[in-house]
Amino acid sequence: MAFTVPPPRTPPEGGIARWYENELGWAAADGSPVRLLTGLRFDVLELPADAGAAVLSRTKTAGPVALMGHRMRLLVAAGSADELPGLLDWLEWGGIALDLTAIGAGGLMTAPPPPGCPGSRGAAVWLRPPVPGREVEPTLPALVPFGRSAAAGDGISPDLVRLVDTVATECHRARLLRTNTPRANTQPLAFS
Repeated sequence: MAFTVPPPRTPPEGGIARWYENELGWAAADGSPVRLLTGLRFDVLELPADAGAAVLSRTKTAGPVALMGHRMRLLVAAGSADELPGLLDWLEWGGIALDLTAIGAGGLMTAPPPPGCPGSRGAAVWLRPPVPGREVEPTLPALVPFGRSAAAGDGISPDLVRLVDTVATECHRARLLRTNTPRANTQPLAFS
């Protein structure tokens, strides 16, 4: 069975910024590269790509996910960036170096090219692209009202608390794995 690769789409008319504004209703800043304004329609959790890959394999997060270099960006509900420090403290991750940041109101995220359009080497890419014509906000992880469960399938957003706990766990695990190399691991084993 032979597979054919479809030809890449041409860049959208009016440019990438106009595509995001017209197709998704997302505010974009012109320039090179095009950047998306955070805090209006979504916030971003940014973490190391190795930790992000583990998160994606463990969760059913439906929201868009982008990759830029060695950093993964998970789109979450607007306002979530403000909640992150408190959530990490509440989940008992406060004070632990996780290499996890949140980009919220007033922030910018480099915009990957629209799905199917070519990008330059090293540019941001969508791992899970947003779908034009479909509201993105209901698919973004958010704080779930007390007494309701995102897992119950009642149509509410995925649970931000569970996602943040999974992200923190995988960020910590990835950091430990990166530092536990034979060269870095100089402590002899102790047997009793």
